[in-house]
Amino acid sequence: MPMEQDPYDLVAYPSFPHPYTHPDHLAAMAILHGLSPAPVEHCRVLEIGCNEGANLIPMAYAAPRSEFVGFDLAGLPVARGKERISELGLRNARIFEGNLLDIGAELGQFDYIIAHGFYSWVPEPAREGLLALCGKLLTPDGVAFVSYNALPGGHLRKMIREMMLYRVKGTEDPEQRVSEGVGFLHFLLETRPEGDAYRLLIEKHLKSMENRSPRFVYHDELGEIYHLVYFIEFMEHARRYGLQYLNEAVLPPVNDPCYRREMRAALESAAGGDILKQEQMLDFARMRGYRETLLCRADRSVRRDFPVEDLRRLLLASPARSTPGEAPGAKAFSLPDGSKMESNLPGVIALLEALEAVWPRSLSLDEIEPRLAGTGFALDDDRANLLMRMVVTKIVELHAWRAPVAGEVSARPRASACARQEARTRAHATTLLHSNVALDDPVVRGFLKLLDGTRDRNALLDAMKAEFPAIPPEALEEGIEPGLGFFHRAGLLEA
Repeated sequence: MPMEQDPYDLVAYPSFPHPYTHPDHLAAMAILHGLSPAPVEHCRVLEIGCNEGANLIPMAYAAPRSEFVGFDLAGLPVARGKERISELGLRNARIFEGNLLDIGAELGQFDYIIAHGFYSWVPEPAREGLLALCGKLLTPDGVAFVSYNALPGGHLRKMIREMMLYRVKGTEDPEQRVSEGVGFLHFLLETRPEGDAYRLLIEKHLKSMENRSPRFVYHDELGEIYHLVYFIEFMEHARRYGLQYLNEAVLPPVNDPCYRREMRAALESAAGGDILKQEQMLDFARMRGYRETLLCRADRSVRRDFPVEDLRRLLLASPARSTPGEAPGAKAFSLPDGSKMESNLPGVIALLEALEAVWPRSLSLDEIEPRLAGTGFALDDDRANLLMRMVVTKIVELHAWRAPVAGEVSARPRASACARQEARTRAHATTLLHSNVALDDPVVRGFLKLLDGTRDRNALLDAMKAEFPAIPPEALEEGIEPGLGFFHRAGLLEA
């Protein structure tokens, strides 16, 4: 009998960079919790289920002295990734087709292990193999990133999934499966009155699915396996392989129940100092349906108080832009997503203005502190707590590595070769900060492809005229500096 085709060969799963899996972020979280992880400049990274390498390859490009290894069971995505690696000439990246259950110590030890979108979507032997491999291959101060579908919130998505699967039973064609499954939800929606709780639940999931590619829906909602687990169960599983909870990949947002005084009191009363029990109780309050958990070796000592000495081991950055505040002497700092923070504290203003001036680069506290002279802002425990509040609100970012981004737009600007490669075949590109930038406008995409470091402004304008003859030359000329400024702030231009 012919072998059954891997579903990820049959329908390509959309592949993007995941910022919180980057060793820079993993190292920063490890340092914040008192570990001494390998420097991003000289580390080994393993990605399990790497697809075509859209997450791994940009990391390898930006950190050429580190080693990046990935594998996936699906052969076609791996072949595409190998082609990209060869075209970029990367000697520090390797991806291969392989079964997790056949992988062992021959790969060596890794400082950072990534398993994104894997644990909940594979059979039980593979879940066992994943955590066993992490326990076997993780270096003493290494960090593993594992994402999974969590309970109790996962029950809601499971209900939607089971209704869709019932409707498409017997349907094999991928496009038809997605169309019929989504169509059935629309039908169910219309059977419920406005404001009905059941209708609101279906509406929420429909909106989520319709904002994603049908290929996501085919694999996520209509895939064969959908494993749900409580956080405490996942950690019991990890503990069997010598691993412990470090933290979630992202610190809780400002509206999370964990910051409420009454919730903290309830947690202390019910769970005491047991961080795992606390997290599980919080997930009940959050109705959490998904987690991105960081693991480290069980024999490491993990700190959760974020002392000043650990913050001094990190770098700070901020994409916020300042404008005059509403209060006298205050300044407002706005993020690209529209969120805003206002402060009239001279030290906070000086700190954020220093970071604004160098974005997309980062600064150490030693580099920042001379700029705070005379503001009364000394980084003691109270100020460290204030800084962490700015981190939670994402006004300030923590880094463990200086990304190779340009400090300014040069006379002959050069975008990363990795991003230019992506721009040739897709409508998005990965920045040197490991974020994803949409390139829906063909003019913007065409401009990015020209930034190979050989052209000055005049040569760029001539090339754009030749590429887009239907656009008035003056419009192209007017767009060059704003376009370069956009690419610079996005972290697409190389130092």
